[in-house]
Amino acid sequence: MSMITERPASNPAGQHPARAAQGPVARRHVRAVLSAYVALTKPRIVELLLVTTVPAMMLAEGGLPSLWLMAIVLIGGSLAAGAASVLNCYIDRDIDQLMRRTKRRPLPAHTVSPRSALIFGLVLAVVSVALMAAFTNLLAAGLTLAAIAYYDLVYTLWLKRSTPANTFWGGACGAAPVLIGWAAVTGSLAPAAWGLFAVVFFWQMPHFYPLAMKYKDDYARAGIPMLPVVASVRRVNAEILIFAWLTVLTSLAVWPLGLSAIYGVPTLVVGAIFIVEAHRLCRRATRGEAVKPMRLFHWSTTYLTIVFVAVALDALI
Repeated sequence: MSMITERPASNPAGQHPARAAQGPVARRHVRAVLSAYVALTKPRIVELLLVTTVPAMMLAEGGLPSLWLMAIVLIGGSLAAGAASVLNCYIDRDIDQLMRRTKRRPLPAHTVSPRSALIFGLVLAVVSVALMAAFTNLLAAGLTLAAIAYYDLVYTLWLKRSTPANTFWGGACGAAPVLIGWAAVTGSLAPAAWGLFAVVFFWQMPHFYPLAMKYKDDYARAGIPMLPVVASVRRVNAEILIFAWLTVLTSLAVWPLGLSAIYGVPTLVVGAIFIVEAHRLCRRATRGEAVKPMRLFHWSTTYLTIVFVAVALDALI
């Protein structure tokens, strides 16, 4: 009767199996931590902000700015937007754990400590402002600092928790990259810059209110007075329609400020679709029918992207 003996697994380095397994575990841990820090910066918001910054720079230049300047503004703007988001997560960690949409964020999930998040956010903020001050100009750097401070100290700490007008007054933060990009190129702010700023400012209400409608119960649970939580359906519908129309009309008012039909025609077309989608959502909500608010939410992102791509093409051609 033969006996078969089990041989130990090959371990040419002579390592103990437990020690050999520590390497992959450590690498997975590092990747998880890095992923958590990236998540704190809310990369999807950063992407959307940059979509508006580059075309504004191109229009200010009347063509393609220097690649060096574009790189500096994109890096500085990304760091600034990331800093604002990280500090927002730090301040909102108490309410994030109460909402289904946000409870898996790194702070409520205890992947990153509050102290580490605070330090990370402040470092990003300092680096972003310093970068803009050193390589662009003081106006662009000052606007960058003001946008971070306004978003975290005025909007997150105060407006978000105290008034249903928080989305309106907080809209200046989301529109600030347009001014920052323009200022980085010219050192000043022209009427066209303010016009594009107004487009993004008004756009944020019909963009965000559908999201707040979808997560209405979440915001109510956390005690956040978003408009769909505290106002009637009629009031919410009215604001969506008013600001959707203001967004489109403002985008068309920018047309004569140095832009051609390359900008105007696609802006007119996507603006009409945007208005139709806004009315469709509000009509269904008024009738008490099942609404799909995220349809308008996603379309509004497409709308803004197309408008600013049109700005960039117009500046190039």
